[in-house]
Amino acid sequence: MTRTIKTVGVCGAAGTMGAGIALVAARAGFRTISYDMKEDALERSAKQSAAFLDKSVERGKLEASKRDAIVGAMSRTTDISALEDCDLVIEAVFEDLATKQKLLDRLDAVCSEDTIFASNTSTLSITEIASGSKVPTRVVGMHFCLPAQLMKLIEMSPGILTSEETFESAWAWTKACSQIPVRTQDKPGFILNALLVPFNNDAIRALEAGVASAADIDKAIKAGLGYKMGPLELIDLIGLDTQVRLCEAFYPITLDPRAATPPLLRRMVAAGLLGRKSGKGFFDYEGNAMYGA
Repeated sequence: MTRTIKTVGVCGAAGTMGAGIALVAARAGFRTISYDMKEDALERSAKQSAAFLDKSVERGKLEASKRDAIVGAMSRTTDISALEDCDLVIEAVFEDLATKQKLLDRLDAVCSEDTIFASNTSTLSITEIASGSKVPTRVVGMHFCLPAQLMKLIEMSPGILTSEETFESAWAWTKACSQIPVRTQDKPGFILNALLVPFNNDAIRALEAGVASAADIDKAIKAGLGYKMGPLELIDLIGLDTQVRLCEAFYPITLDPRAATPPLLRRMVAAGLLGRKSGKGFFDYEGNAMYGA
């Protein structure tokens, strides 16, 4: 048996990932409520989402009427109680266990016990996150790929206590959104980050060692392996500070030396070179438009 999902909440919606997830949900016809504590961040996210949709129309990838329907399905709020009628709430907040557990505790007080809570965590244990809820059976891992509005893959991970009904309902929802779900175990990094975090760090270390320029490293990976985006461009997209947090979450669990934070990465973050969102990382950028817009 699966639960009917009509309304979706997205927490941490002002971030790049949260904004993309909200677009995925609204594009599939679901009423979507984006929640964040900062009004200005929500406004910025709204402008980025509108620009992405407008550009999609200009490129002939989206009909104007469909754009209007998507915009009409989306709302934003700084009041967490606005999520009370949601059938599914997806958290995409700061990659910190205590922060995510605290959010679930707050959602417990607002949402029905039938509401499914999904975590977009990329490195943390779903079982540990679920312990922040009084109903851990309703918590499931749902890791979207960045940029969520363009990438189809979702890593679906049940925790030890996740009910089969919760998992099947969340799985059915991803299919309704025309995404591609894969079932993974509740293990560090799931599939993608278990492979990607060390690989991205290798690219940073190659740059630091003077093997080649950032542009040539990315060009070699794209031309030689068929990747659409080079590892350094990808880190710029997700944020160099996010890569640091991934390393700090992943390395203590795995003790894989390749997952340890490269010194160059720490220095760049200390200098405020965070990638696309700061205008400069391994490459230079203008504006802060959503990727693909």
